[in-house]
Amino acid sequence: MGKVLGIAAVLIIAAAGGYYALKGNPFTEAAKGTAERPAEGGERRGSGAGNRQGAPRAAPVEVALARKGTSTDDLWSVGSLRSDESVQVSSEVTGRIADISFREGEQVKTGAVLIKLDDALANAEVADTKARVDLAQSNFDRAQSLSKSGSGTEKAFDEATSALATAKATLQLAETRLSKLSITAPFDGRVGLRDISVGAYATPGAAIVNLEKIDVLKLDFRLPETVLTQVSNGQMVELTVDAFPGRIFTGEVYAIDPQVDVNGRSLRIRARISNADLALRPGLFVRVIIKGLQEREVVRVPESAVVPAGNDKIVYSIVGGKAKENKVTLGRRRAGEVEILSGVEDGIQVITAGQTRLRDGAPVDVTSPPLNSAQRS
Repeated sequence: MGKVLGIAAVLIIAAAGGYYALKGNPFTEAAKGTAERPAEGGERRGSGAGNRQGAPRAAPVEVALARKGTSTDDLWSVGSLRSDESVQVSSEVTGRIADISFREGEQVKTGAVLIKLDDALANAEVADTKARVDLAQSNFDRAQSLSKSGSGTEKAFDEATSALATAKATLQLAETRLSKLSITAPFDGRVGLRDISVGAYATPGAAIVNLEKIDVLKLDFRLPETVLTQVSNGQMVELTVDAFPGRIFTGEVYAIDPQVDVNGRSLRIRARISNADLALRPGLFVRVIIKGLQEREVVRVPESAVVPAGNDKIVYSIVGGKAKENKVTLGRRRAGEVEILSGVEDGIQVITAGQTRLRDGAPVDVTSPPLNSAQRS
């Protein structure tokens, strides 16, 4: 009986194996289907991602408007300021300083007494010569009266006339010596710092104090001889100094040296600068712009819009949402802008940031608005 049951079990197992071989394992097929469906779905997602990666992405950029303006062929130089009038005040005679009549740094008028030297001897000399003139005048009057009456001689009259003239000349000389003991300002100006005191001896030609006229200043600068025809009297100049950042002072050329410096091949030029508020000082170093005589229309763009490309310069504009490469010719630069002589027209959008990796025709996405009309003016 047991043998019969064993044979039956073997037959059942064999039949089941044949069934699975013909129909397949339902658990295996289910697992296989489950694995295949994500793969198919994954293939579809991969295909969609491939399509998106194939489309070029728009590059974010910032823009500004090219704008038209006027320009002149300006010239640049550096120079120094000097007083309109300047003198080292000194004495013409030797004498002890008796009085100092000015305060350092103050404004004085023409003829104002600055220094007085001891004048005791000079006053005595003037008094003596005045007495001599009075005596000579009396002698002359007597000789003249006698000459008219016929009692006097011609010789006596001539001697009296000569003595009177000599006495008057001596008085004039004494008065001149006395006047030179008072040292006065030769023009309106501001006195500097003194290095002398009362009691010191002044000698002829020795500097006592400097006097400067600075309500108007002179500006001296040089330009190369090659620009001789581009500068003339009456031309406007602008200047800046480090002491006043951002402030521009103006003046005009009034003299050009007729001789060219043979060593530096340069022209020495002088301009006059108004300094009514006395802000500027003689000796200051200045940067000078000599305004050109002829105005011309130009197109300007921000300097950041210009991209070097080998020996060329490129400015990218935007046409139909895409970058357009424009080869440009540059002019002068000033205040963060550059002149475009050719290649870009007035009013077009130019890319000022984000253009370093752009190519001609690349799509762009503007992240900043162009300048409006108020900003362009």
